[in-house]
Amino acid sequence: MKTITIEGVLRTEHGKKAARQIRSQENVPGVIYGGAEEINFYAPAKALKPLVYTGEFQLAEVQVGGKKYKCILKDLQFDKVSDELIHVDLLELVDNKPVIATLPLKFTGTSAGVKEGGKLVTKMKSLKVKALPKHLRETINVDITNLELNGNIRVEDVKADNIEILNSPRIPIASVVMTRQLKQEEATAAKDEKKK
Repeated sequence: MKTITIEGVLRTEHGKKAARQIRSQENVPGVIYGGAEEINFYAPAKALKPLVYTGEFQLAEVQVGGKKYKCILKDLQFDKVSDELIHVDLLELVDNKPVIATLPLKFTGTSAGVKEGGKLVTKMKSLKVKALPKHLRETINVDITNLELNGNIRVEDVKADNIEILNSPRIPIASVVMTRQLKQEEATAAKDEKKK
């Protein structure tokens, strides 16, 4: 699995003034929790970019105070005005402790419905899962080969070994629609939007 290495510095001062000082030097304050202790640190904004601005699921190896912490991204805060990253929360991976993560879906195969002229519509890009760190993976593969015209694949149809899927089982994640039907749906949606 892809791992990004981040060199961090332990934070000694806390509070808004200290955080502002850190940000003024193009660093982002953060916290690592979930392990034996909570680690307050900061790291250069540039170093965090590959972890933050991606649709991929990846691990972060944060080096702080002479120690290495294997983590996943848990939460982000952005400035409401400038849209710059202002805080990052990381969850430390502990071998025997299950974690909740969001894993991207990867659709494989060619749907039978698409071969008949239908259009594949993906309704979800990721699933929320609970798993031990050793069972986390970059993507959850979903085979759509048997997806018929006007058919759906739902959360309950996804099979992932050693991973508990937390999303509601009946939610559709992909479907194949007839293209004319799709145009009618868009027209109906546009009418509904005008009514609002």
